[in-house]
Amino acid sequence: MAVSGALDVAFLLTPRPPTWEEYVPVPDYETLMLPVLRLFQGGAKNVAECIPHIKQQFDITDDEAHELIPSGRITVLQSRTHWARTYLSKAGLLQSPSRNFHVITDKGRALLQQNPTHIDNALLTQFEGFSDWVERSKSGGPSLRAADEKLTPATVDDSQTPDDAMAAADAILNAALVDDIGDALRSITPQRFERLILDLLIAMGYGGGDIENGRMTKASGDGGIDGVINEDALGLDAVYIQAKRYAPENTVGRPDIQRFIGSLTGESASKGVFVTTSSFSKEAREYIGRIQQRVVLIDGLALAQLMVTHGVGVRERAHYVIKDIDRDYFADNEVS
Repeated sequence: MAVSGALDVAFLLTPRPPTWEEYVPVPDYETLMLPVLRLFQGGAKNVAECIPHIKQQFDITDDEAHELIPSGRITVLQSRTHWARTYLSKAGLLQSPSRNFHVITDKGRALLQQNPTHIDNALLTQFEGFSDWVERSKSGGPSLRAADEKLTPATVDDSQTPDDAMAAADAILNAALVDDIGDALRSITPQRFERLILDLLIAMGYGGGDIENGRMTKASGDGGIDGVINEDALGLDAVYIQAKRYAPENTVGRPDIQRFIGSLTGESASKGVFVTTSSFSKEAREYIGRIQQRVVLIDGLALAQLMVTHGVGVRERAHYVIKDIDRDYFADNEVS
């Protein structure tokens, strides 16, 4: 796509400098939502299979299809199609039985039967899963809201200042990453999951940040203890770990916590961490507040967020430097 030469014209014809997106003829991700959902209804298995059809439907040239996003990692077409798929998934219209494999849900089929003219964020707010995800993307974690409180879709638009837009974009990216990590956690083996928990706690500074101070117990006959991290070189103080890789609907209840406390008592231990990919029941959390041992409960959402914060299982995709004017440099400091 030729951009040179068009820049000056665009600046003259518009009241503000044109944005980078205005030079890219690929439709925005909201425009792509309906075509993408239809493609998955037609049998597409992943975003890569959708790309050729999207390119043909919107008459996107080869040069336009190869236009890269500013970070240079993927094309604009791939990025926007991916985000269309992501938002549809958060609304429960698509689901991912395995990595890079997506299928349309009954909810998605029902929506298409209504013959919508378009799908956008405003429409997706009618779906409970999407609203919950939007709320998490704003708050950085789970939160309570009034039943009649209206949610504004998590978007970046021209009405925001650049700083606000970057903050909103960061929140959306983080929320999507947290969910991707959750999917990945549920796809690994229980043994690998236990090792991951040790890696995370070491990255958080437990055991002095030394991996040698952490160990896993044997896969069988562990007595309810999956791992141990020594808080000091002599092993006089230790944190005991229980890690449960459960499906989202398999809530950890009070009996699970009681068994873990029993294991801590058997080891004469005073500190424990119980981690799960699912969630804890209200009874389980209340029980923790009444025991003598110091036990921390980490659910799937908190686990994924901790992994992002401490750089476990994630890598940097792009790095942006925001510069501000150095007013001290321009100050008149000459001595007269």
